[in-house]
Amino acid sequence: MLNLRSIDLNLLPVFEAAYEERSLSRAAVRLAMTQSAVSHALSRLRAAFRDELFIRQAKGVLPTPAADRIYGKLRGALASVRESVAETRGFAPKTSARKFVVSIAHPLGPMFAVRLLERLAHAAPGVEMAFSTRSRPVELERALREGRVDAAIDWLVPEHGQFHEVTLFEDAIVAVARHGHPALRRTRTLKDLKAGAFVSLRPRVEGEHPVPGLREWQQLKLNYALEVSEILEVFMVTSQSDLFGLIPRSMMTFAREIFGLRPVAAGPKSISVPIKLVWHASREADPAHAFLRQQIGLASRDIIPQGSR
Repeated sequence: MLNLRSIDLNLLPVFEAAYEERSLSRAAVRLAMTQSAVSHALSRLRAAFRDELFIRQAKGVLPTPAADRIYGKLRGALASVRESVAETRGFAPKTSARKFVVSIAHPLGPMFAVRLLERLAHAAPGVEMAFSTRSRPVELERALREGRVDAAIDWLVPEHGQFHEVTLFEDAIVAVARHGHPALRRTRTLKDLKAGAFVSLRPRVEGEHPVPGLREWQQLKLNYALEVSEILEVFMVTSQSDLFGLIPRSMMTFAREIFGLRPVAAGPKSISVPIKLVWHASREADPAHAFLRQQIGLASRDIIPQGSR
């Protein structure tokens, strides 16, 4: 394996310029160097890579196959370094090509993603986004800590330190039933509710739930006839059976208009479930990340009723 300490990394932009210009003289002009300095730099690179890298021709130079492979790997790396250095001096949304990954475990995740993409198309057209909208994200805390995920929208906050958070809106859990369900007319008390059977989303945590608004439902010990992995399955099963469903209050309009579901009057006292934006402390001072957090906040306002924020 090549030891990077044996290579002067200042030589890599010289290689990049020579490869793209196909001429040592043009590379020298581009780098504001003398042609002899460019030749000397390439000589040192040839020794490091043990390859000629460039073949002299009548008009310029021709890269070797090894140079082609090196350039393929090097181009993206140098671009990322330049981008990082530039953004530490100030983030320019209109010209940035930054890439972000956001995890959104809340059932409204796809709509969050759509609204955020719509906003960025105008505010930062070159920014690239990737989303995970899994209801049960895998190793989310570790992914945030390692930088593989830039931010998360969730009701479960990492237990350990080094994370920052802000509440985007207040949600709650409500029981629903299909339109025309006979229990809608007679279910008025918790006793009535506990007499029914439920379809629910499989829990993400074992034991007592850390979020009070979810723990209150957990403590009712309802009759769960069916557990599913995705929230959409709760809507589908509830709309096509006599099972009750448990859904976020923020999705009630969607549940009513698309699936014909209705809220059940009975239920525990509605304790809010704060939906939070979470990120690792190492991203706090990054102006590009601050811009991302701002845009996520604006996107949440596009899809969440004002009274819930």
